[in-house]
Amino acid sequence: MSDEENQMGEEEGEEEQETLECKLTEQMSGESLSLLCKIGNGLSHAYVKMDLRGKSLTDISIISAFVHVRYLDLSDNKLDSLSSLSSLTHLLTLKADNNRLTTAALSPMPYLQRASFQNNKITSTEGISHPLLEVLNLNNNMISEVQFDGDALRKLSVLEMRGNQLTSTVGLGLPKLQRLYLGENQITEIVDLEKCTALKILHLRGNGETTNQLENLDGFSKNMVALQYLNLRGTKISALKAEIKKIKCLPMLRGLILKDSPVSKEEEYRIEVIMNIRNLERLDKDIFTDEERQEAQELYRQREEEGKLGENNPDGAMFLD
Repeated sequence: MSDEENQMGEEEGEEEQETLECKLTEQMSGESLSLLCKIGNGLSHAYVKMDLRGKSLTDISIISAFVHVRYLDLSDNKLDSLSSLSSLTHLLTLKADNNRLTTAALSPMPYLQRASFQNNKITSTEGISHPLLEVLNLNNNMISEVQFDGDALRKLSVLEMRGNQLTSTVGLGLPKLQRLYLGENQITEIVDLEKCTALKILHLRGNGETTNQLENLDGFSKNMVALQYLNLRGTKISALKAEIKKIKCLPMLRGLILKDSPVSKEEEYRIEVIMNIRNLERLDKDIFTDEERQEAQELYRQREEEGKLGENNPDGAMFLD
């Protein structure tokens, strides 16, 4: 048999194996358990950690019997449904990365605090409504629209949605959010984020070509009183003087990334930014020097004398040492 025939046979075997059902068994379940803890009134004990990574599982229906599990890892399997988890109401953390899920919908889990569903085929955020959820990872899925229930996710502070198909930030106005990661989407519009009064970190990085092609900085608000770090690397922002004034309203902004955007190639780019955002400490991760601040102050005074500040600083902002 030729090498080519051997290779074709191997590929066919792999494809056939891909379609085979692999059920979670009692033996596999038992071998995956660890961390013996007290349960209920403290008089009984049970294993509360279950690690089922990389088992090629397609069916985990038996898992519904393990009602005391608190920490569950189902990553790197072939699961297309998590419906069997509805009885695991004591879950604190759930990982289901690298599966074949098209939805992350689950019955509300009263104690779930961290959940990760990255690298699946999820198309919707419906059905994610866990009252104590603090950290949610939905990176690298196929979500084009956000439909979170803000009342149900009142504790959510970290949301990762890199590498999806979002075209705007509609639906992401969650008041308790502190970190929001939206890089490598298709975002062209910033909306609803004025509700994110606790937000400290916002990533909107594009790749300079096809993702996050933001052309303006409309949508930022003085209500975003906690925002300290804003990453706009690789976006399409090109009008420096017109756009930079739109984020002067962010009182706590300390770090700004505009590298690989058209504005970063403008003359006096760094000076123009620090002249408008006086509290900024870093631009493109480089700390502003005393010399740059002095140059910005001199440029401000020069424009003031020339009467150009009305055009570039309509709010009448003054540069301070």
